Amino acid sequence: MRTLVTGGAIIRDKQGRILLQKRSDYGNWGLPGGAMEAGESIEETMRREVLEETGLVVSEHELYTVYSGSRMKYRYPDGNEVVFVMFIFNAKADLEGRVAEDDITLIFNDTNKESLKLQFMNIEEVEIDNISIVQRPVFEDLKKNITTLLRT
Repeated sequence: MRTLVTGGAIIRDKQGRILLQKRSDYGNWGLPGGAMEAGESIEETMRREVLEETGLVVSEHELYTVYSGSRMKYRYPDGNEVVFVMFIFNAKADLEGRVAEDDITLIFNDTNKESLKLQFMNIEEVEIDNISIVQRPVFEDLKKNITTLLRT
């Protein structure tokens, strides 16, 4: 079983809503982010993934939490099993002119086709069943306002 280190971002708009990404690979919702590449710092990973998946440039960030342990086990559809170590950051990006008229959709021309939708949602509105299995603990903890640094 491989260990995958990932960096993800909680990006909030002025109303405090969180940017969620509907991923093309699984069809589930989650935070923008992804796997670390060789030689990257975890901050570089998070910044690169946010740019690739949303077009946003992270201007500020602060480590929010780290997830590891048994809750982070995942089996891909092809049968490969991994354990994620997820570094989640609170991140800021310039949203000026980037939100559509519906006031929830982030405007982004995703040439890599990683994101089916990018939308801001209140944490209370997020349905856990629609969240990627690996990221469900993050959203469960956000809903419960759990703020410890290390989580298993």
